[in-house]
Order: sequence, then structure tokens, then C-alpha cells
Amino acid sequence: MKQYKKEIILFVLQLYMFYIFPLFAGPTDAMGMVLLILMATVLLAFLVGVLSDKKIKYLYPFVIAIVFIPSVFIYYNSSALVHAVWYLVVALPALLLGVICRLIYKKCKIFFS
Repeated sequence: MKQYKKEIILFVLQLYMFYIFPLFAGPTDAMGMVLLILMATVLLAFLVGVLSDKKIKYLYPFVIAIVFIPSVFIYYNSSALVHAVWYLVVALPALLLGVICRLIYKKCKIFFS
């Protein structure tokens, strides 16, 4: 578990955005909340790509999409189920961009050393 410390911290932050954050949003703030959670997902997926050197990071977008599904039935109605797909679609390129940035940083670090 200690070897996955960074991934677990970022996953817990994502869970906070899915399950705790909607408790503080009003009923009229639904669209803004979805947009904010979507942006947080992009940022956290990018950070997983940049910070993690483990192969498990490639599962992150799929796990996030699956973990969102119970929150649909807790806070929203079944029409929000499509947002799980959006979280997958948005998190995957963000993760890959983070991986690319990590590789570029490693190459530049070796080149300038």
C-alpha cells in the first residue's frame, strides 16, 4: 500500500469530489457542480499521469467512471448516468497528457544533466 501512496491520495480527492462536495451544493447549482467536478477530474487525472510511475495509473479513468455510478443514485437521478462516460472520456486524455509531460521532463532532465 505504501508504494501506491500518491495514487491513493489522488483517488481519495476524487472520491471527495464525487461524494462530499455535492452535499454543499444547492439544488440550483447542479450544472456548475458537474462542471467543477469535471474540471477536478481532468486535473486529478493529469496529476496521476505526471506523479505516478506505476502501471496501475492507466486504470484510473476506468475506476473513476465506475466509482461515479453510485453517486448518481445518491445525489442525482438516472439521467446523470451518462456523466460516468464523460468522466472516462475526459480523464483518459488528461492522464495520457500527464504521462507525456512526465516523459518529456525525464528526457529533458537526462539531456541537460
